[in-house]
Amino acid sequence: MLGWEHKIQLYCRSDHSKRLIRPCYQLAVQLNSYGIIPFNKLAQNQSKQWFCKGYTFQKLNHFSAMSEIKENCEEAELFSPNPNVRGMVDLDRDAFTKTIQVPVLRVRKEILNKVMKSLKHKVLRRPHLKRIIDDPKDDNNKDIILDPFLVTSEESFDDRDRELFKQLDLCPQVSQVDLQITYENFKTDEILEAVLPKGQDVTSSFSRVGHIAHMNLRDHQLPYKNLIGHVILDKNPGLTSVVNKTNIIDSTYRNFQMEVLAGEENMMTKVKENGVTYEFDFSKVYWNSRLATEHDRITGFLKKGDVVFDVFAGVGPFAIPAAKRSCIVYANDLNPESYKWLVHNCKLNKVGNRVQAFNTDGREFIRTVVKEELSKCIKSSSPEKTSLHIVMNLPALALEFLDAFRCLLPEQPQMEIALPTVHCYGFSKDDNPEKEVKERAEEMLGATLESCSIHLVRKVAPNKEMMCISFQLPALVLFGSDRNNDGEPSSKRPRTEEDSGVDSKTQV
Repeated sequence: MLGWEHKIQLYCRSDHSKRLIRPCYQLAVQLNSYGIIPFNKLAQNQSKQWFCKGYTFQKLNHFSAMSEIKENCEEAELFSPNPNVRGMVDLDRDAFTKTIQVPVLRVRKEILNKVMKSLKHKVLRRPHLKRIIDDPKDDNNKDIILDPFLVTSEESFDDRDRELFKQLDLCPQVSQVDLQITYENFKTDEILEAVLPKGQDVTSSFSRVGHIAHMNLRDHQLPYKNLIGHVILDKNPGLTSVVNKTNIIDSTYRNFQMEVLAGEENMMTKVKENGVTYEFDFSKVYWNSRLATEHDRITGFLKKGDVVFDVFAGVGPFAIPAAKRSCIVYANDLNPESYKWLVHNCKLNKVGNRVQAFNTDGREFIRTVVKEELSKCIKSSSPEKTSLHIVMNLPALALEFLDAFRCLLPEQPQMEIALPTVHCYGFSKDDNPEKEVKERAEEMLGATLESCSIHLVRKVAPNKEMMCISFQLPALVLFGSDRNNDGEPSSKRPRTEEDSGVDSKTQV
């Protein structure tokens, strides 16, 4: 592996770059640990595509490579917790304390700031670790703690440092002192890697939902779940609760059972996303902070006066930003809790007069509310002025709801009309997710989509991707006999509070 040279060029669209650049960097670091130096240039071309240009992997000589590998191993060992924490289930913070030897530079107090400014890249950097300590022998001096892998003796200083020392009349004598490293000075990954069995994956990532950290632990991590929860809580200021999902998302209400691993059990939270504030009970509704970019992407298509139908609205991450853009919004969710917080968040963000909220099944919403309002919009709107958008964000099932648009409206008007644009989400495990999602959409619509765009939203799992297909609803699908797929008359409009005592429609 050390005896070859190769060049790689990686091209990726800008909306994927954040996910791809980090793995490339990590790969480069890993190759470097084997004695291979990666050079790269990161830039944008004229098409606004990110690319990592000219990765050139050049060999090091065997001695240099082995020395670097040895140094990396020694550094990892020096700043690793005590081996006796391996297998710990209940967090014992005191057990992580260890004493190491580090180099220090003794400096007079009056020149301390100038020396620190010059040596800022050579000081030891650890979480919550003071880089300046008292000199036990002289109150007029301070000791600067240096990185033991950058400074081993006076010879480690460069010419610029020596020139400064000469100007300040400082004798650069490096001495070794004992330094106590505690639990607070270790990083999250270092703690978890030391505790979990060797060779097993370590999970320290989580989704932040206000004061709540939401984790998806794997089976082999469950025996250590409470310890993991407490470490996450300790190492992330502002968090007061760590939860773990205990089952898959309920496709009916899109929420899931969870258990509190550490901290308080308060699931009432507040989140700010793209300038909009949302409040909700996280244990009873669906919320995914990783979809913030997607919410903003769809909102970017909208302009003042557009009409938006949000079939699976949740607590409002599509509906409320659309309303803030002065769109007319019809938002629906089957989950009573989501509907309650949707209404609340519309009022919270002062867009209640532009959003009508409904609490009914998505198919019924399409065949009643969407049908009625779409018919009005098509007859009264000008194609040049008003756009119609239908958002269907229920990736587990949304594609199966597309057949509800078949023959939704009666005969097509003779005049030019504005057909609605559908943004429908779905999961795919296929090797060609774009093709698979398009074929499923066409099957449910009963028509070929001549023009559509398919967007990768995010990678949910190694073999599972969340996709969004956007297309103009074909006229041959939308218009026809006013009957549903089973030959039965279309459902009536959802009952109102006066009809049934249930507040299924609300002008918020």
